[in-house]
Amino acid sequence: MKMNVLKINPKDNVWVALQNIAKGTIVSIESEQVTVIEDIAAKHKIYPTHFKKGDAIFMYGVLVGKLTMDVAAGTRMSTENLHHAAEQFTFQPYNYSWQAPDVSDYAGRTFNGYLRADGRVGTANYWLFVPTVFCENRNLDVIKEALYNELGYAVSNKYKNYTQQLLEAYREGKDISIPIDLSATEKQNRVFENIDGIKFLNHQGGCGGIRQDAAVLSKLLAAYADHPNVAGITVLSLGCQNLQLSDFEKDIKDRNPNFNKPLYIFEQQQSKSEPELLADAIQSTFKGLIEANKLKRAPAPLSKFCLGVKCGGSDGFSGISANPAVGYCADLVVALGGQVLLAEFPELCGVEQELITRTIDPNAAKKFIQLMTSYSEAALKAGSGFHMNPSPGNIKDGLITDAIKSAGAAKKGGNAPIVDVLDYTEPAIKPGLHLVCTPGNDVEATTGKAASGATLILFTTGLGTPTGNPVCPTIKVASNSSLAKRMADIIDIDTGPVIDGEKTIEQMGAEILEYCIKAASGEITPKAVLLNQDDFIPWKRGVSL
Repeated sequence: MKMNVLKINPKDNVWVALQNIAKGTIVSIESEQVTVIEDIAAKHKIYPTHFKKGDAIFMYGVLVGKLTMDVAAGTRMSTENLHHAAEQFTFQPYNYSWQAPDVSDYAGRTFNGYLRADGRVGTANYWLFVPTVFCENRNLDVIKEALYNELGYAVSNKYKNYTQQLLEAYREGKDISIPIDLSATEKQNRVFENIDGIKFLNHQGGCGGIRQDAAVLSKLLAAYADHPNVAGITVLSLGCQNLQLSDFEKDIKDRNPNFNKPLYIFEQQQSKSEPELLADAIQSTFKGLIEANKLKRAPAPLSKFCLGVKCGGSDGFSGISANPAVGYCADLVVALGGQVLLAEFPELCGVEQELITRTIDPNAAKKFIQLMTSYSEAALKAGSGFHMNPSPGNIKDGLITDAIKSAGAAKKGGNAPIVDVLDYTEPAIKPGLHLVCTPGNDVEATTGKAASGATLILFTTGLGTPTGNPVCPTIKVASNSSLAKRMADIIDIDTGPVIDGEKTIEQMGAEILEYCIKAASGEITPKAVLLNQDDFIPWKRGVSL
């Protein structure tokens, strides 16, 4: 019989509804039972006993809130009766033991990636266009329009064809209520079979604002240029902007003294005309693509994985199915000698002490405390706070406080020890699990993960989101089967069977790793890549939750 409620951790004093529960239904866990006194939607939480105002509420074994009023047994948790609360955290010496999962089944396993000169291995082979300032965005758009269709990288033209049908009907005076043919596809024949895409990092920075913004942006763009999934880079600069070419080139060399990728730079204020600038950039890039296309995929050990883990559009099941399953996959990658990047600092609120305890290096633990504290203080100073992180969609689907959301979100990092803590754009250089300072914002976070070296991103969602990344293939993992079916055009993996009791977290995590191996080898193309969902938003280090 399928369970209708779940107690996640023995310390918890609330239960999760795994399905819609009607008022008057008796629900039970082991020897405890309660009659729900209102309709409880799936994903929401039930108070199994009477509580008084001020009582502490625990989920995932941690404090997630305190009651603002008395509540009766069988009542639904809501923003009206619970407010955010989290335990204080302090530095404690490392005292953490971990039982790594058995990875004997993966002995000798490889993926087919792109081997770079510095020993890193890409899961894709992209050419990158980088503007040093927003003034060059239009020129990038012109180049993109010129290259995408001709070289075979455009998304299917079904929407263009649909518009043409509407126009034709309008001109003929016919009814324009024409359904779109969703099955219609237009095959794109790529000229360069070993170039997985041409990517454009349009942004709104590089000048204006404060000089620190330009400095951070320079490091971010340098990180993308140095990314193992990037084969070569074409840079467009205006000339007078805050982010000078010399700063960008220095940041590349500081990051990787042995950087040797083709780097073509064009400065508009030094050119004869815009048409000649664009023609030169296109011609040089075309020559670079010819050379980059000569590199083919080759076997590489799974220890070369650098896996970013992210959640967005989260729901009340995210911390029960998708995130723990991704966490088990992350543990497998760590046990195999690979790297895992866990970020979104506003969504680690309430689990800081656990993460500090898991951090091997005391200096890294202290760095985490400093980054979290300064970030939180900046949010409070701006009149906000981490407690305001959950979106209306999160709350509607059962994530009532930031601590609840964070405790579930942290499950993506698995249980491995934390080997390092990275500030925004800092590269991961050690094997193992890393904490990376980014906002919770979906695109700002994925942008930051790629900057630290992620070559694949596992992105869990309970509500659905079309987020992707220009240089890092992003794999969407649904927390529930309803979402996976409803938004099949953007979802790659369904962890709903965990909720239904059909699969364990471990089984699902192993399946996710198998998908990652195929995606890293080019055998499967994630939906976000197929749809060219190339989202890129630099973080200006202001308050962003």
